[in-house]
Amino acid sequence: MRSIFGGGDTFRSSPHISGLLAPARWLRLILEGAVAAAFLAAYVALEWGGPVYQYNGLPVTPWSPGLGVLFALIVLIGWPGGLVLFVGIILAEIFVMQSEREWVLIIATAAITSSGYTLIAFAARRLLRLDVALSHLRDVLVLLGTGLVGAVTVAVVVNPLLIAAGRIGTTDILATSVPLLVGDILGIAALSPLVLRFAFRWRDLAVGRLMSFAPEGLLYVIVIGAALWAVIGSEGAYGFRLFYLLFAPVVVAAVRHGLDGACLSLAVTQLGLVGLLHPHGYDAQALMELQALMLVLTATGLIVGAVVSERESSDRLVREAEARVKEKEAEAMQAARFNLVSGMASALAHEINQPMTAARALARSAQHILRTPNGDLERADRNLTTMIAEVDHASGVVRHVREFLGRGRPDVSAIEIASMLDDALTLVRAEAFEKQIRIDMDVSDDLPAIRGDRIQLQQVVLNLIRNAIESIVDAGQSDGCIRIKACRCDAPQRIEIGVSDNGPGVGNESTERLFQPLTTSKHEGLGLGLPICMSIVESHGGRVWLQTREVGTTEFRFSLPLEQLQR
Repeated sequence: MRSIFGGGDTFRSSPHISGLLAPARWLRLILEGAVAAAFLAAYVALEWGGPVYQYNGLPVTPWSPGLGVLFALIVLIGWPGGLVLFVGIILAEIFVMQSEREWVLIIATAAITSSGYTLIAFAARRLLRLDVALSHLRDVLVLLGTGLVGAVTVAVVVNPLLIAAGRIGTTDILATSVPLLVGDILGIAALSPLVLRFAFRWRDLAVGRLMSFAPEGLLYVIVIGAALWAVIGSEGAYGFRLFYLLFAPVVVAAVRHGLDGACLSLAVTQLGLVGLLHPHGYDAQALMELQALMLVLTATGLIVGAVVSERESSDRLVREAEARVKEKEAEAMQAARFNLVSGMASALAHEINQPMTAARALARSAQHILRTPNGDLERADRNLTTMIAEVDHASGVVRHVREFLGRGRPDVSAIEIASMLDDALTLVRAEAFEKQIRIDMDVSDDLPAIRGDRIQLQQVVLNLIRNAIESIVDAGQSDGCIRIKACRCDAPQRIEIGVSDNGPGVGNESTERLFQPLTTSKHEGLGLGLPICMSIVESHGGRVWLQTREVGTTEFRFSLPLEQLQR
């Protein structure tokens, strides 16, 4: 027997270990038996609480909430739930409906009903891939559709049995079948989703959360009760027209709380409707008409609730995906700094080696002068002063690299565009020289200083330059050339910086996709370089775009607005 709690016996161990686990197994069996007994008691109680009408000695009612509860159990655990339904039908026939049918007929009807709904639930789970959490509108429609098919199938099989037993004639089929069909379908539609959602989310029902919902839930109960009282208190056709007052609280609950709100409001409405109808003495025909309206309300509420829940779930998944992309972008930005510096080790060594070599020569010269009698002290002083400047220059290079690697948050300061671009080229010029690629820079003399994060803007330039280098190298060009241009533009006031190359151009991907995360044409690329550039530029109030994609004139540009960045 499959575990009611969703597990099976998976232990394969020695007799000693099995003996130790025996108490746990007995506890599980006791808990499963308690759950089955609780569902059985709920079925009998719900059947007892509804109106039952006699037709030729047969119990007929358009009210079957117990079936909805046990159909959910069958969907959850399979054929053991069908056994619970089989026993429940027999107990309800004996103690609730006080049926006058023969025992054989009662058992046969119970067997057909329970096996029919078990088979249809099996088909929904295995063939139609029903998700018991009802996470999508499709799952709700599958549940309602299988409930309808199950009710019709059971009616088609049971009616010939009743005719053969002489309990009804062929002219009585509609009179007995229609109320039962409405009751079965409505019971499944109103209570099966509620039970399935509870089974899926019962761990989330914290006391604090329930208390916060209590005032709003009480308001729904009051509004639904008032609408039901207006429907029941107004007899005749006018009362049926007032039934549509019930759509307002159900739809509002579905919109605010999704499928869970729809299930709870529909359950309250259904129980309240039958509870108020019972003492008012409504006949079977009037009750069936109200239940038919209730079926329309239930389908509407479930569909609205499922659509809202599915949209909320999609929005949540989008937010989680965006958060993961942002996290990956941040990691990639940090990794990009290390990768850039690692790839430019020769350039950095060259930049540091030059001032340190000069400082060493100056120091030796000063030492020689000081050791020489009557040496030229003025010259020695000049050598030491120049040496200090060379050491400061080397220290500045090291400090710049350390800041480039370690900075994780924006550090806004005044930036001279020409100086920023020159520093960026310092980090990549040696790599370009090694790959025989010439880099030219054309910067206007009238560029004003801006305020921003120098390291981040340098990273944008470096990313664009490195993309150009890789494009030229992959194309196998021997005359590669990259040009960096910066100029001031009007309407609106802005600085535009462009990085162009004479490489093979950009493919036919749409311009928008180039800046989407994980979009790359490189075999080992992550597709985060351009999205990072776009994120940095947009954080400075600008934008980045592909100016031209043609072969030999490929150019990426980004703009920085002066109105914002000069403050």
